[in-house]
Amino acid sequence: MRSLRGDTWWDFRLRRSGNGWRRLVRRLSRLAGFGLMFSAGVWVGMLGRRAGSTALQVPAQAALRTGPSAETRGGRVRRLYLDEFRPRSELRAAQHIVRQARFPCVNVHTHPGGLSDEQIDEMVRVMDAANIAVSVSLDGRTGARLSEHLHRLTARHPNRFVVFVRMDYVGDGDPARPETWDVNRPGFGQRMADRLTDAVKRGAVGLKLLKDLGLYLRDAEGRLIRPDDPRFDPVWQRAGELKVPVLWHCGDPVAFFRPIDRFNERWEELYRHPEWSFYGKDFPKHQELIEARNRVIARHPKTTFICAHMADIPEDLTRLGQYLDRYPNMYVELAARVAELGRQPYTAREFFLKYADRILFGTDGVPPMSELIPHWRFLETFDEYFPYEDNPFPPQGFWNIYGIGLPDDVLRKVYYENAARLIPKVGEYVQAYREARARGG
Repeated sequence: MRSLRGDTWWDFRLRRSGNGWRRLVRRLSRLAGFGLMFSAGVWVGMLGRRAGSTALQVPAQAALRTGPSAETRGGRVRRLYLDEFRPRSELRAAQHIVRQARFPCVNVHTHPGGLSDEQIDEMVRVMDAANIAVSVSLDGRTGARLSEHLHRLTARHPNRFVVFVRMDYVGDGDPARPETWDVNRPGFGQRMADRLTDAVKRGAVGLKLLKDLGLYLRDAEGRLIRPDDPRFDPVWQRAGELKVPVLWHCGDPVAFFRPIDRFNERWEELYRHPEWSFYGKDFPKHQELIEARNRVIARHPKTTFICAHMADIPEDLTRLGQYLDRYPNMYVELAARVAELGRQPYTAREFFLKYADRILFGTDGVPPMSELIPHWRFLETFDEYFPYEDNPFPPQGFWNIYGIGLPDDVLRKVYYENAARLIPKVGEYVQAYREARARGG
């Protein structure tokens, strides 16, 4: 069998045919638990399915050969594994390789916390080339660590970064013993609210929540803590009082909450990363997480919530629109979801036009230029059927995307106006960036 990256675990060659072959397929399928799958490379639709045909897995090196001998045996086209299927599109359509945003941009979802000084310099060089005025680091930690992170980002690059602080569940507890964590002690909400106040005094401009709340974080008895647990209410309230937004990642793609089977559109991704699956065990349903988060938003109408990754439901923009209609303090950002949005260009364009005041730009990670280009193409052009990633195995499904060609007034809102309105300091920094560019700086 072979992994999706071509690593050979063992070299099993099937030389059976007819009924004996089919019996062996069923037996191995039951052992593997993946239907008609032997390896990380699923046979694409069991290509060339014929009675009496021979299924043959060839060594990984064979995929690198060209010519008839690499693709045929005995005059027959051989079956391919999913990790070997590399179709080259014959589509010939207009392409617009956009290397910088049309207007100054604010990237509200980045993670530069682990970068060296040299890597931060490179990140800013890419920001300059791509017309990204400000990046929001979501890697701030409470206390003195926040001040250190801010200094590393801004000492050589003033006005280019702002920082959100993360919720601190551990406090002075033992990281290896969750029962000692601050989140499991009475009064956590008030203490965390005070830590948020301290962070804002140190320069933080928002609060960041990871998906661990609802999916990993557990109480002293080992039960998952719900996102709408009332112990956090003082924190949400304090954020509203401080007028700083909460950027919340709550959940993951819907497919990660489904069985890992032949019907799952993210099967190959989950095969490579089974730890990303939240199906079964004591995990909540995807919709349960969404509803719990929404109850928090409803309980705290004076607090601004920016829901990461298109509120974790980019697969259903109709439902997301209903939530935005219901909760005026709810906003979304598109980090790591261009793949989902770009495969539904008509619906996505209508959504962006209708909710232009509620959408912010984000990417996740620290994007190189090669990852930024698909974002600009998606938002600014009507290009057709282009890859959303430059990886041979794109991370979010085997499909290409289409541009939605947004008008300038919408692009301005998505790129920087909404962020400047919601996040402290951003408007000031964008203006400084524009003035510097005008001077040629």
